[in-house]
Amino acid sequence: MALVLHSGPGNKNAFKALIAAEYSGVKIELTKNFEMGVTNKTPEFLKMNPLGKTPEGAVFESHAIARYVARLNDGNPLFGSSRIEQAHVEQWMDFAATEVDPGVAWYLYPRLGYIPYSQTTEETAIASLKRALGSLNTHLASKTFLVGHSVTLADIVLTCNLYHGFARILTKSFTSEFPHVERYFWTMVNQPNFKKVMGDVKQAESVPPVPKKVAAPKEPKAKDVKKEAPKEAPKPKVVEAPAEEEVPKPKPKNPLDLLPPSKMILDDWKRLYSNTKTNFREVAIKGFWDMYDPEGYSLWFCDYKYNDENTVSFVTMNKVGGFLQRMDLCRKYAFGKMLVVGSEPPFKLKGLWLFRGQEVPKFVMDEVYDMELYEWTKVDISDEAQRERVSAMIEDQEPFEGEALLDAKCFK
Repeated sequence: MALVLHSGPGNKNAFKALIAAEYSGVKIELTKNFEMGVTNKTPEFLKMNPLGKTPEGAVFESHAIARYVARLNDGNPLFGSSRIEQAHVEQWMDFAATEVDPGVAWYLYPRLGYIPYSQTTEETAIASLKRALGSLNTHLASKTFLVGHSVTLADIVLTCNLYHGFARILTKSFTSEFPHVERYFWTMVNQPNFKKVMGDVKQAESVPPVPKKVAAPKEPKAKDVKKEAPKEAPKPKVVEAPAEEEVPKPKPKNPLDLLPPSKMILDDWKRLYSNTKTNFREVAIKGFWDMYDPEGYSLWFCDYKYNDENTVSFVTMNKVGGFLQRMDLCRKYAFGKMLVVGSEPPFKLKGLWLFRGQEVPKFVMDEVYDMELYEWTKVDISDEAQRERVSAMIEDQEPFEGEALLDAKCFK
């Protein structure tokens, strides 16, 4: 007897159960003529709740349905081959639901007009999604699958949660920052059991435009209906002198803009850093020291004060991502490298920052709360050891100070 899945075609949440069924040898039939927003509001549907119906009764929520389908096959490898792998499958399913899915949704849905658009909300969603994809990219650097050496339910759920992102809004220019995630996604959607459900998947070529706001219709003015009142003679028009426009006060300049000009052009260095793909030490590092102006800029090491807290890799990397997001207010005046050091917890956070001026900018210390979580030490470039440490951090040298690099992020 086939299971019945109450969903329409193209629903990425329904894909999870359908793909799990392909791997598990379970037959599922979609209800005919299902229309989201109509069928799912009928009394008959609401009695069983979305989304699936089994011989034992109704099951709702996409992950619960997918788990149910997979468990119909005893010893299903979709759950992993050991207890620790089973835990890791659940872990990445949670990650897909709490880190990836909301980021895609809050970026995509306002642009499709499903919910009101807000630029601030979009910027937050993009930053959150990039942090999640950055952590995922690191995990997948040496892995084909999330857990073990074959497809698990975690891969099915994560790929489905990425589906609308890749297909509708995450263009190549967005995803190229995460090459391991790209490779993983295209590997998954081209697996025969995925392709049977999803069909051919193509990446979005452009970001959907922001919906235009529809102006509210103006209310017509009430007409004077008192016909009995005699008409008054028209009064002469009084021409009033236009009121003086209030001149907007000039925005106060950032103190760093008032510093004497520097021979170092920060954008030139950032461009050199980004464009150097080979011989990095000979080209980019040498170029940095040739450009560096110790009178106009200063270099700073930072070390996280509470490294004993850094026991989970992706949480630690997200901590760095959040810090860099909040540093955006000084992008015009700074360049930074943040390293996550260590092959096992607790991981160490170390950074190198180039700031305009001779001190860590006060407005950054005041506005970015993360700053006080680090010890800040000014670099003495006359000390050859410190100078070499600067070069090693810019270069993402590994091992760094005798330890493996878990991750390296650049602020530019």
